[in-house]
Amino acid sequence: MNHSPPVTWRTHYALFVLATIYVFNYIDRQLMAILIEPVKLEFGISDTQIGLLSGVTFAVFYTVFGFPLGRLSDRVGRKPVIAFSCMAWSLMTMLCGMAGNFLTLVLARIGVAVGEAGGTAPSVAMVSDLYPPERRSTALACLMLGSSLGAIVGLGLGGWVAQHHGWRYAFILIGAPGILLGLVLLLTVRTPKRVVPLSSTALQTEGWMQTLVELFRMPSFLWLVLTGGAAAIAGYAVGTWSPSFLIRSHGLNMQQAGFLVGVVGGGGATIGTLVCGVLTDRLARRDAGWQIGVPLLGTLISIPFVLAYFLWPQGTAFYVGSTAVPQAFLFYSVFAFFGVWWATPCLSAITHLFPATRLAQATAIFVMAMTLLGVGVGPLFVGMLSDFFVPSLGNESLRYALACSVSMLVLASVFLILALPRYRQHMQHPARLATPLRAVTA
Repeated sequence: MNHSPPVTWRTHYALFVLATIYVFNYIDRQLMAILIEPVKLEFGISDTQIGLLSGVTFAVFYTVFGFPLGRLSDRVGRKPVIAFSCMAWSLMTMLCGMAGNFLTLVLARIGVAVGEAGGTAPSVAMVSDLYPPERRSTALACLMLGSSLGAIVGLGLGGWVAQHHGWRYAFILIGAPGILLGLVLLLTVRTPKRVVPLSSTALQTEGWMQTLVELFRMPSFLWLVLTGGAAAIAGYAVGTWSPSFLIRSHGLNMQQAGFLVGVVGGGGATIGTLVCGVLTDRLARRDAGWQIGVPLLGTLISIPFVLAYFLWPQGTAFYVGSTAVPQAFLFYSVFAFFGVWWATPCLSAITHLFPATRLAQATAIFVMAMTLLGVGVGPLFVGMLSDFFVPSLGNESLRYALACSVSMLVLASVFLILALPRYRQHMQHPARLATPLRAVTA
């Protein structure tokens, strides 16, 4: 539905810059996960409060600003929205390290949420403007590497910095590069031209409620949005609480937990994201249904492995230097590979469903569902369950709270099953644009 210019070295350079920004988006987002224990200790707060800080508070403000900023990028262009958002969330991450009390930290994380709201949806839309449909899943997979690479750097490096220099330095040092990256995007990346209907003026002036109605009239879109929300609840719960789980249930220290979850788990997720993107592009050329079939397959495979990770008893598989790798973590490594397969194909599917004038808004709704339900509900749900289980389970309360979150992956699989035939039908009989096309700057 979206026409893209020829792919050149400038296209790949733009993707590289966007992917690097996305890495730091997730570094700043994931950093809180490895810093939970020292922040709890300094401010004397509970798991539920941590869930509110890293979950609901972040998610609500991300969601409130996500759609307006996506709408803004569809109107004025992707590049300025992404660049200024990147600089904003980086500055607020640095301010997290200067927080004198829990309230100040909450306010700074709100600032991070508002800034990051302008990152993902416009970036996905810009990649869609840059690459043709048959190469889009691979390109988006490169962009989405940000989540796993961000985990590697945010948890791995963040854990090391916090262990040796304190949690405040981790926020300050890791937040600073994003300001420079925003300037690099503004000054060195050329905006692609988007081909959109000549009637786009009418689309640009329609009300936001009308836009929402039109978006959800698209077959399969609702099921894709629900998939993103359900899968993100489990994904963010696992990502946020895994370091604490390894510390509490398997006796690792902060640096060791950060290394395993960030570097090893993030490395598996990185490879999984790339494999998923390439596989989806190849299989979808034969049958459009594989655009939904690949994330369904990956999600179904991931479920037994993540359950085994949480429920496997203590025991050391082997040592990496001085770090004792728990047997349970071997299951996490497999989960990290397959557990990311739902995100990139679903985002790519959305880029095939909508024209450029609505693409960032549609993507923003998907990302908002991921954030509001995933970031908002996932960490809080597990934190509350953990506190609830403490009287009966003691230090193992977090283990079983995390196991409960896996039910969301089952629900995501159901939503993908419902989306698959509707998406295939749409791609076999796409609605034809009734108006001529013209190129506009992105």
